[in-house]
Amino acid sequence: MPVIDVNGASLHYIEKGSGTALICIHPPVLSSKNFRCQLEHLSRSFRVIAFDIRGHGQSKASKTPVTYPLIADDIKGLMDRLDLKKAFFCGYSTGGSIVLECLLSHPDRSLGGIVIGGMSEVNTKRVKRLISTGVFLSKIKAIHTIALGVSWSNSINMKQFRELYRDAKQCDAKNAEEYYRYSLTYNCTKRLEEINHPVLLLYGQKDTPFHPYAFLLQQRLPHNELYMIPNVDHRVPTKAYEDCNARIEAFIQKHVT
Repeated sequence: MPVIDVNGASLHYIEKGSGTALICIHPPVLSSKNFRCQLEHLSRSFRVIAFDIRGHGQSKASKTPVTYPLIADDIKGLMDRLDLKKAFFCGYSTGGSIVLECLLSHPDRSLGGIVIGGMSEVNTKRVKRLISTGVFLSKIKAIHTIALGVSWSNSINMKQFRELYRDAKQCDAKNAEEYYRYSLTYNCTKRLEEINHPVLLLYGQKDTPFHPYAFLLQQRLPHNELYMIPNVDHRVPTKAYEDCNARIEAFIQKHVT
């Protein structure tokens, strides 16, 4: 099990392939295993790295509160330990918001970003309600309930469900609550114009609650490409992995110098 010490934390990570680096960032309670399809397929062309955020999956719990800036600094530390000067950052859901934070806080380490169903702020009632439910369930330590729901909804078969659930139920409740809670208040919308790197925006065509966030990013980011993946909702990395991977591969090849 590859584990690396970063900023005083012990982080589990998976790495496969060689060449241009792509670092994948998961949402609360899920883990690096949610990017299994990206690791398997995109590693044929790139060096793909997925890691477990503090207190998630096989990474140890953190006494330091989990925030987006802390996760972004951990990613920088992970890159330092793996001798990576620059990388593309790919995040799913709130992980996509962390991509934006990485591009803002560590532009010198960035090649570009891939935001899958992410947002620069949470400003709609439905998405606020979804994340607030995560805060509440984490606070009462109902991690197995969250783990069951997110693992089942992101799985395409029983084998994948068991793999996701095995990791998700290990999530530290306090760290999950911190991650969810920070997601409710994070707002980088006014700073999006500062991002000069190319950003790929991928959203499910059926994921209508998140479409306002897609259009906001499309309007505000200086260099972006927006694609609506057909016949899928929010669970793009697993349930539409072929289209998702094809878009990511074309985007990286287009912007690699």
